[in-house]
Amino acid sequence: MPRSVNAVASRRRRKKVLNMAKGYWGSRSKVFTVAKNTVEKGLQYAYRDRKVKKREFRGLWIQRINAGARQYGISYSQFIGKLAAKNIGLNRKVLADLAMNHPEAFKAVIDTVK
Repeated sequence: MPRSVNAVASRRRRKKVLNMAKGYWGSRSKVFTVAKNTVEKGLQYAYRDRKVKKREFRGLWIQRINAGARQYGISYSQFIGKLAAKNIGLNRKVLADLAMNHPEAFKAVIDTVK
């Protein structure tokens, strides 16, 4: 009996990987085995960096809040501590946006805390 191979499925699988590798340089977008390794690594980076992105944004928000708070003579840690003591439920993302785009509202929050 002749050997049976599912050429349709394997071609589809290879095509999917090569489509994901579009835009890569040289054999990384042409040769299946090289493209497969590159795509797998890229997907690992994408998974990891979805987590890292959250960390980096939190750091950016903290820097912006600190810069905004120091204009009014209070450090970031003092500001956050007093916010917690007064039970003001604004998160760092909102506070950073206020500090950057709405300084008068941020000043009102600082005056409430002081």
